[in-house]
Amino acid sequence: MITLRLSPADLGRVRFGARPHPVGAAALASQVLRGATVPGPLRHLLPERGLLPDFVTPYQGLDSVEAGVDAIRSTPRRRVRADVTRAYARLPATPWRRRLADGDRETVELLASALGAWFDTELRPQWNAVALAHRRWVDRAARQWALSGVDGVLAGLHPSVRWRAPVLEVDTWWSADLDGTGAGVVLVPSPFAGPRPRLLVERGRPALLVFPVAPPPAAGGDALARLLGRTRAAVLRQLGEPGRHTTTTLARAAGVSLPSASEHTAALRAAGLLTSEREGCAVVHRLTPLGVEMLGGAG
Repeated sequence: MITLRLSPADLGRVRFGARPHPVGAAALASQVLRGATVPGPLRHLLPERGLLPDFVTPYQGLDSVEAGVDAIRSTPRRRVRADVTRAYARLPATPWRRRLADGDRETVELLASALGAWFDTELRPQWNAVALAHRRWVDRAARQWALSGVDGVLAGLHPSVRWRAPVLEVDTWWSADLDGTGAGVVLVPSPFAGPRPRLLVERGRPALLVFPVAPPPAAGGDALARLLGRTRAAVLRQLGEPGRHTTTTLARAAGVSLPSASEHTAALRAAGLLTSEREGCAVVHRLTPLGVEMLGGAG
């Protein structure tokens, strides 16, 4: 069990993650969804359960899979060696793990690429539902916060997380007695966390607490396509994916021309489902809260 003593500065900076981390979720899912579909590099380099090297769930790279993969690739060799040595202390040594523990750049590249490919194969088809479930969970927690404050939120996260002010007790894969960093706590609900919460504490950064939640319900039929039309529904769904969405990227994802994509975004904007803003030479589109609810209501 980890005990984390939070200072008043930490408690004043408790917040929720803006969205699930694509590559971090892929690393966790490689354990939770362990099976024949997990690529060989992940089966060999990441443990089947328990601790993961901290650098494979980076603070950076929240916006897209590519950004998360790049964050792993750019991890300094000293950090890779320290994280792997700590996480794999009780695991049997293998040639691949030895290379990773030595910070071998080719092995780090292999791990990063495998995580990106695993996300594309297993998580991307359901990522929109995962992201929407995250937003809905945060909305519910925000209402709880309004009624009972930070004490009520921290006390109700998960049975394996206990709040005994000013100490947060977390039943996880390792034990420690830690002080908060003064930078707060970021709370991240995840259907891929596994049976126990995960806690990452680094000096100068907010503590990162990832805790298990139920997976999003499966969608039943394509109600959104029946309501909006197949192409317009595809554009709206693409906006729910991580990344920066311009008219060009939406056109490519939906398989339509640029003028057609512009017409669809104009119609969705008029309906209050997205906003558009010019950034340099591109027009960037983002879901509105109503757009998020529309996607969620359609599964």
